[in-house]
Amino acid sequence: QVQLVESGGGLVQAGGSLRLSCAASRSTFSINAMGWFRQAPGKQRELVAVMTSSGSTNYADSVKGRFTISRDNAKNTMFLQMNSLKPEDTAVYYCNAPVYGINYWGKGTLVTVSS
Repeated sequence: QVQLVESGGGLVQAGGSLRLSCAASRSTFSINAMGWFRQAPGKQRELVAVMTSSGSTNYADSVKGRFTISRDNAKNTMFLQMNSLKPEDTAVYYCNAPVYGINYWGKGTLVTVSS
């Protein structure tokens, strides 16, 4: 079993920045694709960014050039640096890690971007 705990959310003005963290309860060295998802009110959960253990990344078109995903496997932590935030980025952001075929999720951290 893996526990994931997100932190770093909050209220920020449009154009501002936030850095989200996801701390895992076990080593992340062997976890292949860890990712960030988000869910806005009334909308489905969507992929924001994913990073493999080899360092390959993939981003949703809506965040390309503004968000950066990274991992520190030595600290069992994943990050999401979010710059140039827009009101449409407002959502609960979730950390995801598939381990032995089971998808683990954190409880999420709320990001609110005011206009």
